[in-house]
Amino acid sequence: MNILVTGVAGFIGAALAARLMARGDNVLGIDNLNDYYEVSLKEARLARLAPHPRFRFERLDIADRPAMQALFAGERFDAVAHLAAQAGVRYSLTHPQAYVDANLVGFGNVLEGCRAAKPRHLVYASSSSVYGLNAKMPFDEDDNVDHPVSLYAATKKANELMAHTYAHLYGLPCTGLRFFTVYGPWGRPDMSPFLFLRAMLAGEPIKVFNRGEMQRDFTYIDDVVEGVARVIDRPPAPGTAADLDSPATSSAPYRVYNIGNSQPVPLLEYIATFERALGTRAQLELLPMQPGDVVATAADTSRLERAVGFRPSTPLAVGVQRFVDWYREHYGIAAPPRAAG
Repeated sequence: MNILVTGVAGFIGAALAARLMARGDNVLGIDNLNDYYEVSLKEARLARLAPHPRFRFERLDIADRPAMQALFAGERFDAVAHLAAQAGVRYSLTHPQAYVDANLVGFGNVLEGCRAAKPRHLVYASSSSVYGLNAKMPFDEDDNVDHPVSLYAATKKANELMAHTYAHLYGLPCTGLRFFTVYGPWGRPDMSPFLFLRAMLAGEPIKVFNRGEMQRDFTYIDDVVEGVARVIDRPPAPGTAADLDSPATSSAPYRVYNIGNSQPVPLLEYIATFERALGTRAQLELLPMQPGDVVATAADTSRLERAVGFRPSTPLAVGVQRFVDWYREHYGIAAPPRAAG
């Protein structure tokens, strides 16, 4: 297949592009290489993809309407994997316009491009953040998601609604994927694995919000891209009137799935996993809850498993050790010598 991957220099985008090419797909990747975090990491991800004969890259901003129109007019895509977005919950508190531009205007341009080009499937990134103030665990796609607590979450909920409209009006098969705290090698420097590891290696305290009384459903990157790749191959068919009873299904060709590890981990246990991987103790700076954060996330992935026969399963200890090993290699930080005996 010929697949467009937006946000291809990003954490998930680069990993997905590599996975798709490994199975024989051709990938055109686009990214604007913005400076939300270190551009050198994005460039390093692209450098790993560039030699592949099935890969092409264009530097392009999804919020640029004429450029997006030209892209879809000049290419033929069997599927679109839309992962470009302005990420980060906390950043949305201080830079709301960036989320409007990338996540609303940009997504609208992707939808319009798909309406004109008619790929077989649009798969796009949503987020576990859409569950907002929901207290029932685990989060299920049938749950109401009308109470987001950050603009980032609100834009992701808006993306799901926008996609449904295009599925209904134009018959565009759309699938939204609610990612749960993705981590692993080549991850994002604004997320906790980078922040915790950098602090621990420097002998500095880790900022622990809500005094550690939090839990997250940490999902390893390889599991995420395997789920995305399988979903790409399964465009949703139109449903029935009964499918309107759930926000995750529709009489239109539209579906939403959780992608999470389904094994939420308390934050302090998560930190202990890093301590074991590094062989050192972390210093903790216990802080109050941050605006925009939620206390817990946990994914019910039974709907994904029924649809594509897959559920994430990489244990946290395995994923964290792989991340630590990658980090040391990528940044040239030697591991301490092992004790004799």
